Amino acid sequence: MGIGTKENIVKPKYEPEFTSSDSSQPSEGLNIFHLFFHQDCVSSNNQEKGLRKNTADGVATVKLSGSLHPSENVPSKLQSTDRRQSSTTLMKDYQEKGEETNSMRLHKRRRRFVIKKSPILISMNSSTLNLPTLKSEDRNNKWKSLYQIQSKRKQIMKETCSKYKSNNRRIITPYHVSRIFVEDKYRVLYCEVPKAGCSNWKRVLMVLNGLASSTKDIQHNTVHYGNYLKRLDGFDRKGIYHRLNTYTKMLFIREPFEKLVSAFRDKFEHPNNYYHPVFGKAIISRYRVNATKEALRTGSGVKFKEFIQYLLDVHRPVGMDIHWDHVNRLCSPCLIDYDFVGKFESMEEDANFFLHLIGAPQNLTFPKFKDRHSNEERTTTKITQQYFAQLSPSQRQRSYDFYYMDYLMFNYSKPFEDLY
Repeated sequence: MGIGTKENIVKPKYEPEFTSSDSSQPSEGLNIFHLFFHQDCVSSNNQEKGLRKNTADGVATVKLSGSLHPSENVPSKLQSTDRRQSSTTLMKDYQEKGEETNSMRLHKRRRRFVIKKSPILISMNSSTLNLPTLKSEDRNNKWKSLYQIQSKRKQIMKETCSKYKSNNRRIITPYHVSRIFVEDKYRVLYCEVPKAGCSNWKRVLMVLNGLASSTKDIQHNTVHYGNYLKRLDGFDRKGIYHRLNTYTKMLFIREPFEKLVSAFRDKFEHPNNYYHPVFGKAIISRYRVNATKEALRTGSGVKFKEFIQYLLDVHRPVGMDIHWDHVNRLCSPCLIDYDFVGKFESMEEDANFFLHLIGAPQNLTFPKFKDRHSNEERTTTKITQQYFAQLSPSQRQRSYDFYYMDYLMFNYSKPFEDLY
């Protein structure tokens, strides 16, 4: 049986625990630095740009013309006034009330700082927005069947969440929305899933927002390191709440094994100044018998079987990475009511249908070009099966179990007949 989709939901062989809290925390051993600073599908802020200079993909940032996001600086006069007032107050306290009072004041200031830095909790009952209604002229053409497909995908996702989550609490923190990009002009929220068209989707969002006239004009580095797109966790509580409840929320996903092989090929079969020394060295050191000094020094040449050993190891030598993490963890679909769920396998059709629904300009279509390694064949079902043929039946089964919720939630068929 090939990798693909099917109409009927896969019957689970067991019922794994799937709770709201599963999506609220990073996976065991997750390195937040890995998560936000070295990914292809992450827009950097000004502080991140400096850190990216030595990464594999983080070469000099290519900017569009003009300053798109002016920096937000606190006026220096206000800062100076605050410092003078703070200094005067502390001196007076020390002189009149002694060190004990001063200590209490400092304690209160620390407490205010902690409160300020604590996560914002947003209680969500349900989204007030549904998938935009088809116009009368669309109801008898090609859009009708696509609309029905969307309804079914959302229904399966909702039923899976209802079956496997342990309670009805809906608390969304900034962590849950840290992967969601905002386009305010057309009121779109996009949760990025690496290796599922995220680079081209960012290009589309930039064109929608008026930052470029064509997706072809936007280079790879501009997409990922230009800091032109806003993320939802950058807004305050009111801004997050408003957008979650009124904007059209969408995500695009990909068959889990195919997405995994695509990530492996990209990160480990090409020169990479981040994934080789950080992940590669740790993987080779732990899983390769009689590794050469050169392999241990560079971390290059990781084999797919070694990569799978790392992925399935509960005591991973390095943390999880967004390129092979679960979609239900990256985008929290059981907490956030996504209005549109597209698939990489039907990208062109789904993407252009979504652009039609939001009223995007008719000349804007989803780009077809391959963003990275353009001369290399895309990861297909056939290529994916070739990689997984290198594994034992037990490793294939454990890999399927690892991505089981993604297979179930997004209605993908089992990729191999011997899986249960």
